[in-house]
Amino acid sequence: MARIPGEGLAKGLAVTMRHMLHKSETQQYPEVHPDLPARSRGVIALVEENCTVCMLCARECPDWCIYIDSHKETLPAPEGGRPRARNVLDRFAIDFSLCMYCGICIEVCPFDALFWSPEFEYAEYDIRDLLHEKDRLGEWAATVPPPPAHEVGAEPPKELSAGSRPAPARRTAPPAPVKGPAEGASAAQESAQDTAAQDTAAQDTVQEAVGKAPQDTARGPAGPAEPAKGAESRPRREPPRAMRDIRSIRPPGSLPKNAGSSQQKKDGPEGER
Repeated sequence: MARIPGEGLAKGLAVTMRHMLHKSETQQYPEVHPDLPARSRGVIALVEENCTVCMLCARECPDWCIYIDSHKETLPAPEGGRPRARNVLDRFAIDFSLCMYCGICIEVCPFDALFWSPEFEYAEYDIRDLLHEKDRLGEWAATVPPPPAHEVGAEPPKELSAGSRPAPARRTAPPAPVKGPAEGASAAQESAQDTAAQDTAAQDTVQEAVGKAPQDTARGPAGPAEPAKGAESRPRREPPRAMRDIRSIRPPGSLPKNAGSSQQKKDGPEGER
């Protein structure tokens, strides 16, 4: 199809006229703040109470823009225990002039000490002022939005279900009955009678076993002892295939003989005879 000359120019002018007729929507910043998405990456906030100085964020940072200093502090020992040492955070600083907002430090933090905050108004006139310490990072922690709600019909979080679950009842042993002097004496007599009956039954069992043993194993005075049936009925274990082949060629304990020496030994006695 033949193209109409000036068709592209007409389409461009039509788009321009369409936008000229619509009312413009201008956000009056900084008086009116923009509506940012929930997962926007503004700045990294720190919850100092959750930080255990594990150094995972500083080691995994590809730009090496996190600086952490700490010291060890010994806690007093509880009753019947021993004193324990813990790391106390002295300094936690992030140089946002080097940060590339990858979020690796937030992902690898195992104790939920780092979060994304939607705050983005921290520009400075000097690049050296973009190194923010833990006090400034802690102020941004108050601006972290709460996590989104669960979907309709979704299971509740495990933390809530575990907290609302009733505690299991403890099993306690029933109290022992209190026996008087007469009951205690009768119980002792009954236990003594039971012990005596068990000893008598054990003696009878031993006598029966001793009486049966000679009848089963004894033979005549001159009769030879029969071999055990278990040894005769036990099948002989055959050697592996490779060992059988070797034994068929050369019996165990034999050495190869020299053909010449065997012929001399064979002919010698016959010649003498």
